[in-house]
Amino acid sequence: MLDQSVQEDIHRLWDELTDFDAGQTDAAARHLQERLCRMVGAWNSTWGGAARLDPGPGSDDPLQGWRVAVTRLLYPFEAPAEDGPFKELQKRWNSREMDVSFLQPMHGIGQFRTYGHRRDLPPEWFDGPIYQMFSARYGTVDSLWVGFPINGDAESHFGFYARKVFTDGDYELLAYALRGIKWFHRQLMLTSGPLVAKSPLTPTERKVLGLLLTKASERVIADQLGLAVSTTHQHIVSVFRKFAVRSRAELMSLWLSRPC
Repeated sequence: MLDQSVQEDIHRLWDELTDFDAGQTDAAARHLQERLCRMVGAWNSTWGGAARLDPGPGSDDPLQGWRVAVTRLLYPFEAPAEDGPFKELQKRWNSREMDVSFLQPMHGIGQFRTYGHRRDLPPEWFDGPIYQMFSARYGTVDSLWVGFPINGDAESHFGFYARKVFTDGDYELLAYALRGIKWFHRQLMLTSGPLVAKSPLTPTERKVLGLLLTKASERVIADQLGLAVSTTHQHIVSVFRKFAVRSRAELMSLWLSRPC
């Protein structure tokens, strides 16, 4: 059972998330990850949005059609945030270059869950190429994830990386902190595209979306992003098309609804 003071810290963190405007989801996510990293002694964190596509009749896909649609790294290193080792892991997952660690998220699919390397994988795995290439190389001793199902075809996963072995208390703290904010998991999926968009948003489209969720006009959005008004309009049309909406009002309605 979490200490009362720890629970109160987490409740304050939840309150702080609600203070971010609708167009500040990325900043809110960084705030959440930074605070949680400090609480459990992690040096880095990722967020990943997963979506399930139809694997086709008779498919023997071990991941049942699930794909990692988007990955965000809290503290990029060695490469831009959209590249580097986590991008390579995402590529391997989606191309089905199977490793036993790739099957971890599949256990209990559709349910809230935690999973981790040191707790759940056999000792010999840590001598293998995946751990050596993507964890040990960067000083990561242990990794821990929390998986949150948004619906039957979309899930939100937070990962944490430490230069120590995570304790049972760390699992309990992160599970408690991330289970009570379904609305925020949904916002992350919406702003990144995999929840309801027909295809993932480009980096520029994500910036445009953030500003569309404010009162900024097309000209103001163009000025803030350093784009021509005509180019900005094209990006807005693309965002609307991907979310299957026809107006900013419909987009806002989609965003502000928080179904259970």
